[in-house]
Amino acid sequence: MSILQNTNKRALRKAITTTLRELSQSDIQSQSQAITEKVLSLPAFQQCKTVSCYLSMPAAEVQTTSLILNVLGDLGKTLFVPSITSSDGSMDFVRVYTEEDYRSFPSGLWGIPEPTHEWSSKKRQSVFDADCDNLDLILVPGVAFDRSLSRLGHGKGYYDRFITSYSSSTGRSKPILVALALEQQLLEHGQVPMFDHDWKMDMIIAPDRVITAPQA
Repeated sequence: MSILQNTNKRALRKAITTTLRELSQSDIQSQSQAITEKVLSLPAFQQCKTVSCYLSMPAAEVQTTSLILNVLGDLGKTLFVPSITSSDGSMDFVRVYTEEDYRSFPSGLWGIPEPTHEWSSKKRQSVFDADCDNLDLILVPGVAFDRSLSRLGHGKGYYDRFITSYSSSTGRSKPILVALALEQQLLEHGQVPMFDHDWKMDMIIAPDRVITAPQA
């Protein structure tokens, strides 16, 4: 990884973050609602049984509360959300059981709800547990994306490390990676720098389009 590539990532992250902070809450909510409707109509989403969705910040990214409540209200789906608890920077996905459970999460860093370690006096199920079904689909956040399905995260590497770790687990296949992008986060082909350890998305959902990889 070159110093120039690292610098390009930092500069792009800063520029996009500045733009996102200037968006009104009503604009973000309007775009988020359009994106939510597109996700709910996706065959890949409708068919999946085990789904992960990020818990959104109060601003500057696609809001996910409606998606989370939809999954929790679907008896055919099981919901998992990100949980960062270890000092080594690794991320797990833990189960959310009910709407009441979700709404009881305390607010953590950047105003993001944080799942508690236990629910009903029992440790939350992890996607790495032996008795957990395979994770079918992950709704992925990010700072920016481009039309070649590249993703720029917040610079911590949580998602890239998780996907690599999960996909290399015995008997686990890579989940479908679905990025959620406000129109201000979607760039042209090749504008997001990518390194060997960076995972490309399988699709990007924006307010007015769904971007997928070209069929071979």
